[in-house]
Amino acid sequence: MNYRWQINEKLADDQVAKPLRKLLHDQWLLPNRLIHYLRIRRTVLVNGKYRSMNEFVAKSDNIQLLFGGDEIRTPTANDYVPSSSPHLEVLYENRDLLVVNKPRGQKTHPNYHGETGTLMNDVAGYLINSENNAYMVHRIDLQTSGAVVVAKNPIVVPILNRLISDGQIHRQYLAVVEGKMPTGGKFDWPIGRNSQNSHLHQVNGQNAQPALTYYKTLASNHERSLVKLRLVTGRTHQLRVHLAYSGHPIVGDPLYNPSTTEGMLLHGVSQKLILPFVMKSLNISAPLPSYFENYLVKYSLAKKANLNKGGH
Repeated sequence: MNYRWQINEKLADDQVAKPLRKLLHDQWLLPNRLIHYLRIRRTVLVNGKYRSMNEFVAKSDNIQLLFGGDEIRTPTANDYVPSSSPHLEVLYENRDLLVVNKPRGQKTHPNYHGETGTLMNDVAGYLINSENNAYMVHRIDLQTSGAVVVAKNPIVVPILNRLISDGQIHRQYLAVVEGKMPTGGKFDWPIGRNSQNSHLHQVNGQNAQPALTYYKTLASNHERSLVKLRLVTGRTHQLRVHLAYSGHPIVGDPLYNPSTTEGMLLHGVSQKLILPFVMKSLNISAPLPSYFENYLVKYSLAKKANLNKGGH
């Protein structure tokens, strides 16, 4: 059988001995479906030989996972048309994934077959001469810039999804908002759909779900504030809805602050990432766009915020 994807990992020197199944399921967060195929096809090898799921693995063991492709519910990428000249700012890359800095005004992914010009088209073009494809893990809004994680193989997609849903992988954002914000706190208003406009969401809207945002004001004056934001939940338009409802909408937000004419000033400035399989934590910075920095200077927020490179 030809194996479409192979994962080779050497267990760390401090790895605690445990049954192979516990390594795959509890530590590496592989879904049961994939573990099932590895077991019945005997395509999990320890130091070059098949080992049953109940047998122990320990430090320095070499683990090899072999996948033919049919085990994956989406065995091919979503047929993203590769960009011929991809414009991609890669912040981090390893065997399994990329973290890229999406510009404001670019869609994360196509909405119809054959659409081009999106971030996923650019990643597909970037990877075209490799053995990998582009697999979407999460998205950010069209007018939001900043860090986005893209998988290079489908094995890690459910792992990354689990880490995101558990809150272990998350972004911090910077936003410029209208008016003088309080020093810091949280917004915990539930968010649902707007019954009048399907493109909008609102606090206490239809089918509202719990939503939690933490914020810290880095600099402010009577006109504008620069705030750092952390999503605990991931509701659609959560930051934009919470800030607008607080009376401090994001500058340039075309949906929730339509009276402004600037581009939206919301940027995913840092990505807390857990690397699949090694399960190590990384913090990756996404540099602020020049227009964002210029706006901070214009409104005398840059020096007050004392932002170093990467926006921390």
